[in-house]
Amino acid sequence: MTSSLTIRAATIADIDTLVALYADDALGQTRDGRPGTDDAYRAAFDAIDGDPNHILAVGELEGRVVATLLLSFLPGLSRGGSWRAQIEAMRVASDHRGGGLGRAMLDWSIEQARARGCALVQLTSDRQRPDAHRFYERAGFTPSHYGFKLSL
Repeated sequence: MTSSLTIRAATIADIDTLVALYADDALGQTRDGRPGTDDAYRAAFDAIDGDPNHILAVGELEGRVVATLLLSFLPGLSRGGSWRAQIEAMRVASDHRGGGLGRAMLDWSIEQARARGCALVQLTSDRQRPDAHRFYERAGFTPSHYGFKLSL
């Protein structure tokens, strides 16, 4: 199935599908897909799309968007002034999980990071997503840090 996966930059026409992917689990249902947020999603898309240090990627199978992630490239002074890649909001449609699509998206992201000269790839995952944690560890990621957030 992954051999027919096409990974491309998202377009404005993908927004509704992406929001549906974000809301495609119990945790996402509480945060995404709420009415009245269309303008906010469009503004966020425009900001991402207009910045060369961000790629909002989608994975397509047979013309259907079934996966997404946001890949950001971050400069830093630590690690000798190296860049790092940050993966956020990675989702695979519930009816396609377990088929290798997530791994293909992750591998694509790692290759993009290498091509940009990044020293590391990092990501965060909500503590309420133990299946995702196992997936990332199988892919070679280590839970090396605590993450902290402050909702505003």
